[in-house]
Amino acid sequence: MSAKVRLYVDHPLGAGQSVPLDRDQAHYLFGVMRLAVGAAVALFNGRDGEWQAEVAEAGKRGGVLACVAQSKPLQLPPDLWLLFAPIKKARTDFIVEKAAEMGAARILPVATDFTNSERIRQDRLQAHAVEAAEQCGGTYVPEVTELQKLAALLDHWPADRQLMFCDEAEVGQRLFLDSADSGAAAGPWAILIGPEGGFSPAERKRLHAMPHTHVVSLGPRILRADTAAVAAMTLWQHTLGDW
Repeated sequence: MSAKVRLYVDHPLGAGQSVPLDRDQAHYLFGVMRLAVGAAVALFNGRDGEWQAEVAEAGKRGGVLACVAQSKPLQLPPDLWLLFAPIKKARTDFIVEKAAEMGAARILPVATDFTNSERIRQDRLQAHAVEAAEQCGGTYVPEVTELQKLAALLDHWPADRQLMFCDEAEVGQRLFLDSADSGAAAGPWAILIGPEGGFSPAERKRLHAMPHTHVVSLGPRILRADTAAVAAMTLWQHTLGDW
């Protein structure tokens, strides 16, 4: 029997493995989804692929699932980071959800000179990444980091990671990666999306001067930050990713 529910668990998965459920998971499976003993559930933990499991015990405050067989191997995304400046709550949630769906390996909220939001709820955003993976059939959940200053992140930028800098000042100019970037295709990458107010002159100057920066335009119109994140990831995945 195929599972109609997918659930992320922080527990090892394998043949014959028992997986205990916490109160929230039990409420979702048995109170909301109305599953009973013997029902099928698809499980993943970001490490062991997806496993078909059956409900072995069901209660209001807990339960136990039993792994039966692996249904999908672990599928890792490309080594791609998404850096973005937090915006309004719902739109920040959207960016995290879509980044998880589209194959970001790591999601990094950054505070720029013109960032409007000075705080985030990292645990809530991580939960959105988990939900996105549950809904889209993914077997990997990207880490959502705590908010950090862009300048501090650039101070310790990995020497082997290329950076796709989506600069609104380049609107209508050069589009995404062309033959000049073909030699940089392999290896780790990151995409940087700016805040609603754009990048400051100092930030733009620093980013343009970095040796691994690839400055690109996302077309002839200035895009909202959440739209830009989806557009940039689509272009990168189509050109250098696993699409």
